[in-house]
Formats: sequence, C-alpha cells, structure tokens
Amino acid sequence: MDKQTRREFMKMAGATVTSAGALSWLPGCADASPTATAKTPNIIFILIDDMGWKDLGCYGASFFETPNIDRLAAQGMRFTDAYAACAVCTPTRASIMTGKYPARLHMDGHIRPDLKPYPQGSGKLINPQFKQWLEPSEETIAEALKTGGYTSASIGKWHLGEQSGPQYRPQNQGFSRVVLSQHHGDMKYFYPFVNREKWPYAGPLPGKPGDYLPDRLTDEALKFIEDYRDKPFFLYLSHWSVHSPFKAKQEKIKKYEAKKKMLGEKDIMPVYAAMVESADESVGRVMKKLQETGIDDRTVVIFMSDNGGVKRATSMLPLRGEKSMYYEGGIRVPMIIKAPGLTRAGSECHEPVISTDFYPTMLEITGLPFKPDQHLDGVSLVPLLKGADTLGRDAIYWHFPLYHFRGGTPCSAMRAGDYKLIEFFEDNHVELYNLRNDIGENNDLARTNPDKANELRKMLHQWRKDVNAQIPKPNPDYKPG
Repeated sequence: MDKQTRREFMKMAGATVTSAGALSWLPGCADASPTATAKTPNIIFILIDDMGWKDLGCYGASFFETPNIDRLAAQGMRFTDAYAACAVCTPTRASIMTGKYPARLHMDGHIRPDLKPYPQGSGKLINPQFKQWLEPSEETIAEALKTGGYTSASIGKWHLGEQSGPQYRPQNQGFSRVVLSQHHGDMKYFYPFVNREKWPYAGPLPGKPGDYLPDRLTDEALKFIEDYRDKPFFLYLSHWSVHSPFKAKQEKIKKYEAKKKMLGEKDIMPVYAAMVESADESVGRVMKKLQETGIDDRTVVIFMSDNGGVKRATSMLPLRGEKSMYYEGGIRVPMIIKAPGLTRAGSECHEPVISTDFYPTMLEITGLPFKPDQHLDGVSLVPLLKGADTLGRDAIYWHFPLYHFRGGTPCSAMRAGDYKLIEFFEDNHVELYNLRNDIGENNDLARTNPDKANELRKMLHQWRKDVNAQIPKPNPDYKPG
C-alpha cells in the first residue's frame, strides 16, 4: 500500500496524525517520539504456543474456561481471520520480530534442539537447509522501539537461535530484561524449569518445588510492569503453554476430567484444558496489574497464538488440519487487540491479517516512523483498529518447503479475499477454496474454477520469486511405495 492510499484509509478510519507521526487517539500519544514520556503508550504482547483457533470462549469454545481472555476480547477487538505466518513456531516468532515473511528470512522451520536440519526421511523431496537463527542484522521491533525511548522485556520462549551463540539472544536484539529465553528443548513446566548445566544462558528463574512455569513467568512480567509503570515499555510475554509435553496442576486436571466425563467430551485432553485455564489466569493477572498501577488506559494489549493447535489435545473443527499443515487449522489463530481509546469495546474484524503486521502496527501506535526496508511484508493494523473494513492488501502468503512429523508436507499457500490456494510441491497440484462459503475447506474448486486457480497460482509464483523462497528439490533416493 503506498503512502497516499494508506493516508486515505487512515482518514476513513477517523485517525488523526500529528506532525510527529503519532496517532492522537491514545492519551499522550501525540507525545510519542524519540523523547518518550510516561504518557507514551505501553505495549504488552502475550504469545501463546500451539493454541487452536477455537480454544477460547470468545471463539466459541464450550469446554475450555477462559473468562479473562474473553473479557479482554469484550474490551477490545477480536480478529476472526487472523493468521500466523507459519504453521510451526520459530518462523512465526521471526515474523513478529521482523515484520517479514519467514520465506524471505529463510527461516522456514522450527529450530531443533541439536541445531540439525529436519530429517530427510523417504519423501519425494529433499528438505532445504534453513537458518537456525535470526540474523543479528535484522532490526527487531524491540530495537526499533528502543530508539523511541522504550525499555523492552522478553519473558519466556524466544526460539530464534539463542543456542547458536550470544549474538542471537534477545539480550542482543533490543531487550533490556530477559527471563529464560531458551527454546522448547528440555524446558520443564514444574520447578526446576531448566537444566542450567546444559542451557547455562537460559536462566536463572528462581522458584521452589511445585512452582508452575506459566505462573512464574507471569510473576516476572508483573515485576517488570511495576518497575516501569512510569516509563514507556514493551513487554513480550511468550509462554511455552500450551505446547507439549502436556503438564498442568493436578487440581485443574481433575476438574476437567470430571467435566469431560459429565459432558461426554471425546476430542479434548483434560490436561490440555487445564493448561489453557492457567494461560487464561496469566492474562487475568496481567490485566489486573495494569489496573492496579493505573496504566491500563495507556497500555495496548495484544494476544495471539503462534500457530494452530494439535489434534490429539484439542479440536480445530470446523477448521481442517492442525499444526504443521496449511489448511486453516494449522495457521488460523485467535488474536485480540485492546488499544484504549482506539478499539471499540467488543468489536470484531473480519479482514485477513497476519503476524508480519504487528511490527508496523506497534510503530504507528507509538508514533515512531515506519521502517519500510525492515518490515517489508507487514501492514499497519491501525486503520482496522479504528474501524476500517479493509487494508486494501491484495493477498497474504505462506511457504513451507519441508516435511513435518505432524503431517505437513512441502507447499506454498495464499489467501486473496475469500479465496485460498494451496500448491503442493510433491506433484505441483493446487487446491482452491472459498473460505466464506467453505471454512472447513471441504470443496476443492480448482477444477470447477480453473481461471481463479491459475490467477492465484501466478501471484503465488511471483511472490515466491520476490522473496527468494527456497524450493525443495527432488530426492534422488526416493522409492515409490
């Protein structure tokens, strides 16, 4: 979107722009500049790991209990068509930090504990090598906010190459306070949380026997909020929950076991439901702290999952697929933004958005200048937060040139309006769906609407060329059957 088009959308949305570039909707926001003040809006980004699209009450869940996140949705804007940039964790996290598609970064898959590439297996194609770290040359959103006087904290899972060396850790990419940061690896949900001898950089996170990791991470988040209540801050609270191994408090597990028996529920694990409830309690504690410190009216809260859920733990229905797959169940995620004075309480947005969009959104919210050479693939969501119906974007894209043990196969995908196209690299066939009429992706339109399929395929191929996406090569050792 060019500057003129973007300005027109902002005007339509009712936003006012100051000479410093800051939106005037938030108390003190016109003061947002490289000389930030206590009135400059704070940002809290709460990222959940592997939470499915329907795992919250505000998204239609009936078994899970999420009153705090539901309350957050009632106070802000709920996005019905929000997407992670990848169906696995690391690439989505990279997209949040950089505003770029993972394909452009060549961060195609999740970073393994041993830093080895995905195993090749016996598929038709060979998994490309992908980067095991986020390049230090990328200016993260924390580094960009730092230029505006913000102090940033990364509390929890980083998973962007920290085991590769200190230059890849959040301490060296704009975050002044870091708690843990180790990727999933050997992380334990109960104290002691991590093997410090094996992962010396990952802590410490003090505690006592019986302490539960989501609670302790939240404790640290509350300390950070208290310490910086009078200064502008960015808090990235990145939970390991609700990722496997599934571990939860025994009293909550028993509660959901009884509930499952009473309701005859078959598709949901009680321990997973207990983990969802603890994640919800974390959100509630953060929101309560903002009220207690009197900064809730100038703090923007963003909530999202890094990819879709896992079938053996929860149900993605009516969506098809799960984590690692590029059907909706693998990439469509819950997303909520509460921006006081900007978002209308209880509002909904049906425009497709993606995790690359957070970077420019946070810059615009804080009144800092855009960095178009950095967040190449993101579009600010501020017009939508103000009530606009569209961003005027042609399409959003995904690329996953790998096999994944959960069932994902090498493919690319895109969504343009209501249409979704997936191209599978093993045989180059495409599938086309109209998500407005067929959210479950049950009716492939590629044969009945070949013109639309060909139109989108050409766009997808051009996009892959533009971002220099890695394409898997044939496996010379492949043996059919």
